[in-house]
Amino acid sequence: MANLVLYRKYRPQTFGEVIGQEHVVQTLKNAVAMGLISHAYLFAGPRGSGKTSIARLLAKAVNCTGALRQAQGEPCNTCTACQEINAGRAIDLVEIDAASNRGIDEIRDLKEGIAFSPVSLKYKVFIVDEAHQLTKEAANALLKTLEEPPSHAIFVLATTEPSKMISTIASRCQRFDFRRLSVKQIVERLQVLLHKEGAKVEPEALTLIALHSSGSLRDAEGILEKVLTYSKSSGKEIEIEGSFVRELLGIVDVQVVAGMADLILLKKAAEALEFLNKNLQEGMDPYEFAKNFLEYVREALFLKISPLLETEFVEGLTQEQKEKLQKQALEFDANVLQKAIESFMEAENQMKYASIIQLPLELAIIDSCGVV
Repeated sequence: MANLVLYRKYRPQTFGEVIGQEHVVQTLKNAVAMGLISHAYLFAGPRGSGKTSIARLLAKAVNCTGALRQAQGEPCNTCTACQEINAGRAIDLVEIDAASNRGIDEIRDLKEGIAFSPVSLKYKVFIVDEAHQLTKEAANALLKTLEEPPSHAIFVLATTEPSKMISTIASRCQRFDFRRLSVKQIVERLQVLLHKEGAKVEPEALTLIALHSSGSLRDAEGILEKVLTYSKSSGKEIEIEGSFVRELLGIVDVQVVAGMADLILLKKAAEALEFLNKNLQEGMDPYEFAKNFLEYVREALFLKISPLLETEFVEGLTQEQKEKLQKQALEFDANVLQKAIESFMEAENQMKYASIIQLPLELAIIDSCGVV
């Protein structure tokens, strides 16, 4: 397992190891324990929230022959069925990536395989990832199978865009909506992985990783692996500081973002343009700057409206930085903050196609300062 990436190496092996999706886990455990298994499930939610991991756990639980499964709905991880699935050699567990296998031919092959009884397990479980990407013809072919499935088949359709699913397919599935994970939940999970890896990372650094992952545990684990790998290869003792993570990920320093906010507040367009280009010349990533500035100004707008609207963004700030943000929120006019957000959102989109990459940012600064 040494060559496995973290999110595969420490993939949950029981429902109890899953974080942030308690409403899904408890319902599935009860269904397995009571034998109330549906023939089709729809797992909908943001990427990295655990959809395919829970789908595999469900496949393991319904096929488990251990006493724990019968009593609690949990896979025992010791019976033959559990071991086959854990080792990735269970023929009766079929995973399909609809992003690359989205046509009618692939679904026809799937339908032919469904007709045969399981080779070694009780149920054949078919996990279709990114199911919304199936073509219309493929979706219609799948629909017929979902209407009259054999008793030995269970389908789990996972999607990040449930609105694109054909309604007739969604109506034949038991739907579960997965939640985006909070910073606290991601940090707690990363701490568990660090303990297993024998590494130390400052709480500030873990918070930065969690914030940078945008609620995706898989992304957070990927970032953590990048941080640990770089630290090991550089010969340092694995005790990661927040400044190291910020530098490695290219995260723009909050002081730079706050400085830009001050200049826009004072409507000093010339100084703001000079400030931007000076930092870009020193190696600041313009995309990261745009992203971080939008997060910062959004937080300022929320605090302007009400201190109770404080979001997870402030968890990555020091006490001094929080006080600075709160002060700016009081001084800024809400309309100016809103205009700045709109201007920099437009700039962020235009940067992808601009021949001079910082030009959209410069125009956003000019617009936010009210320069005609």
